[in-house]
Amino acid sequence: MPISQLKIDKSFVREINTDPNDTVIVATIISMASHLGLSVIAEGVENNSQLQFLNTNQCCGYQGYLLGKPLPEIEFTQKYLQR
Repeated sequence: MPISQLKIDKSFVREINTDPNDTVIVATIISMASHLGLSVIAEGVENNSQLQFLNTNQCCGYQGYLLGKPLPEIEFTQKYLQR
């Protein structure tokens, strides 16, 4: 099955600025994806320092509480799709 995107698990993103192993793993995933022509999305982005690290390493896709909390479908639709 062809893929176009890699997802970085929140368990790596959580300690990206405090655990050197997670820092290297995330940077490697982003680099590998770039070399393979794949996009990357990081889950569990909860603070600005995580976001800054991801931006610095050319990860342009994010999800997490920093950007918005999960919403029921009806609330999401009302807030973002009905303007």
